[in-house]
Order: sequence, then structure tokens, then C-alpha cells
Amino acid sequence: MTTVAELSALPRPPTVGMPFLTLLRTIRDFHTAGATFRDTVGPVTTTNLGPFVPKLVWVSSTQGAHDVLANHDGSIDKHTTLVRQLRLLGGESVFSLGNESWKPRRRTLQPLFTKQHVEHFTGHMAGAARHLASAWPAYSVIDIDAESRHLTLRVLGRSLFGLDLDADAERLGPPIREVLNYTTARAIAPVRLPVWVPTPGQRRWSEARAVIWSIVDAAIANAHTHPGHAELLDLLFQAKDPDTGLGLTHEEIRSELTTFLTAGHDTTATTLSYALWQLGRNADLQTSVAAEALALGERDLTMADIPDLALTIRVLHEALRLCPPAAAVSRSVERDLAIDGYRVEAGQDIIVSIWALHRDPAIWGADADEFDPDRFLPEPSKNRDRWAYLPFGGGMRSCIGDHFAMTEAAIALATLVREVEFESQDDTFEVALPFTMTAAGPVPVRVRPRKRAAPPPPASGQPTA
Repeated sequence: MTTVAELSALPRPPTVGMPFLTLLRTIRDFHTAGATFRDTVGPVTTTNLGPFVPKLVWVSSTQGAHDVLANHDGSIDKHTTLVRQLRLLGGESVFSLGNESWKPRRRTLQPLFTKQHVEHFTGHMAGAARHLASAWPAYSVIDIDAESRHLTLRVLGRSLFGLDLDADAERLGPPIREVLNYTTARAIAPVRLPVWVPTPGQRRWSEARAVIWSIVDAAIANAHTHPGHAELLDLLFQAKDPDTGLGLTHEEIRSELTTFLTAGHDTTATTLSYALWQLGRNADLQTSVAAEALALGERDLTMADIPDLALTIRVLHEALRLCPPAAAVSRSVERDLAIDGYRVEAGQDIIVSIWALHRDPAIWGADADEFDPDRFLPEPSKNRDRWAYLPFGGGMRSCIGDHFAMTEAAIALATLVREVEFESQDDTFEVALPFTMTAAGPVPVRVRPRKRAAPPPPASGQPTA
């Protein structure tokens, strides 16, 4: 641990010297800002947008990521401007709570994500993916991003909420984007009006939040009326903090469900659409992924098949590297601390740039921007820094649903590629960052039924079917 004397001897991070408007535009491109600052100034830098916004410390080194995310001494928390604005959306959830309140909530929720429960939560994915693929007209061009969102929302609704959310897919998408866009915009705005001021933007935000909460409240009411139809909700009703015996209130359950809905819906869908877009540009790799799934037979895939989907998992890891759902994670500095050789002072917010880490040529090589799932083979992975790859964050505040997300995405990807051949129509995958990473617009791919290999002829003297 760094002593007070050692800490005081460290330099402050250098400040990014850009004109105000240029700096603001750079920060609004939140996913690439960390890499820009690293390349122009260094791996730990400070930006200052004025007296009404905390100084932001941008971290894009593996040591810096470790110093922030693995910190357990109380000098790092989650009271950032961004997270405080997010609490306006869904209240205080396991994602947005400060550390002291987060600990009992995490203890309460962790049993919900055991292997047994994850297997149940993902149980609808294979059938839903197969049904979706069968509905696409052969040789048509579809928006794989929109289709992936329909798929994840359908599975989320049936597996976790006990509701058929198919009809709500179009109704939910725009409100989720509106709320997250507005939350992020408020977080980096030099001046923020109170949320009760009826500006056009805040009215849209309030109306969008009301749509999301109405669907979440309907799921809670339905689960109370029909126990056994939504395992996650039943578990939330029964969940108790093992230390205190306290359960969750209605407001706390709604907060957690709102987080699951926005995070579980958007992030898995983007990972799936990005992976399919990449496979649609590489026919040989796509054929290999399909062969891996076809080798398991025609039955629906389950969590037990994951060990036999090694290439599928590597494809997903590479998709998560190049298009991480959380392009950056934020933390607040509660007292001065050392981050990768610099003294960062209390009262500042830290942004750990996962996008910058995932595309750093010093870590991943000169071809860091190229899609290559073999980066995740055992040999090239064995000496890679633990903090170079953080698709679900890191440290004690890493994503509670990471295993669920990976299992769901693997079953979906393998099922879809087993059923359908994809041919991407665009050479670029434009991204947007309302809060988590999403596609900036439609992702067109042409689909056609995958040809199965002809069965081998019967042995001599054996009857044909």
C-alpha cells in the first residue's frame, strides 16, 4: 500500500490540452475518448470541462485498470456523476449502489446466478433462436441488430419475467435508448437543471421511464398472481440477505429488474449482432462455427454443450473485445490514491477505458483492430495481462450476470449459425453509446438456409430408410 509520503511525491496526471469544444466532442465519443487521450497525452490523463463538472481521470493501462478496479481500501467507490444520473432511471440497483449498500445487495442476489438457475434462465434460448431463424424468408436481407434485440427480449421476457414481451419489443426499444441517451448526456453536461424542470428533454426522459417501469411493474404483479411462471421473480421475492435476513422491497426489485431489462437486453443483443456481422464477412470461419454446432446434432443446445463450443466461445470473446458492451466503467475517488504512478485526488471521477485496453496495439499487436478469435486460444492467452480484457468489468464490482450473458450468447450464436448462412452487406459496423455499446443503425445481412451435408450411404447390404 502506498504511504502518505510516497503518495505526495507522485505527480498529478497530465491534463489534456484541447480547446473546450474539441474536448467536449471527444468526450461525447465516449468509447474512443480514452484511446485518443492515451495516444496524444498518456495512459493516465485528466480532462476538465469546467467548474460544474468533476475533473475526469482517464485510465487506459492494465496497471491503471488494476489500481482502480481491484481497489478494496475504500478510496474508490461508485458515486460518479454518471452513476448518480443513472439512479434517476431505475433507482439503486446492484449496478449503481455505493460500495457499502452494494455489499448486502450482492450477497442477496448472488445465489440467483448459480449454475442451476443460469441453466433455467437460458433454457428458452435455443428454441427461440431456432424459431426466429425459421421465420426469415430465404435469401432476404434482414437487420440482424433488430432481430437480435427481438430474440434477447423474447428470452428475457419468458425466462426471467414470465411475460411474453414480443409485442413490447418496438415499444421498449425507443424508451430504453431515450432514457440511457439522456442519462449519459446529463452526466457530461457542464450545467444540469433539476430533473423536475419541465424541459422537452426531461419530459421525454420521464415519459420513457414511465413506459419501462409500467412493463416491469406488470411483470412483478403477474409473478405475484401466478407464482412459478417467472423463476427470477420468484427468487427475488424469496431472496434474503444471508447476514441480516432482510428481503427486497418492491422498489428494490423494480430497480434490479430495470437493470436486468436494460443491460440484459441491450448488451447480449449487441454482442450477438456484432459476432454475426463478423461471421457474415468471413465465410470460412462461419462454416467452422456451424460445423462445431452441427456436430452436436439437431437437438436444441443447452448449457451442457458449452464445453463443446470452443470456437463459438472464442468468436464471442473476440466480439466482446472489439465491441465491448461497457466501453468504459466509471468510479469516484473518495480519497487520494496512486494510479499507475500518478496521484489522483479525492473528488474526481475516473473513467477506465475498456475500449482503449481492448484495442491497444501494445497488448494485442499491430493488428489489434482486426477480428481474430484465435487470440483466445490457450497459447496466446497464457501470458496476457489479466487486466487487458475486461468485457464485464473487473474486481469485486464486475458484472453479476456475466456467466448468464455468455451462456445465452453462445447458445444463440451456435443455434443461428447452425440453421442459417449469413452474408454481411456492409463493411462497417457503426456503433453508438447511449450508455452501453449498441449498433448506430441497421446491420443488414442476407440470410439463407444452411445446407446440411448429405448423410453417408448405407453400408453394403443395409436397408435404406
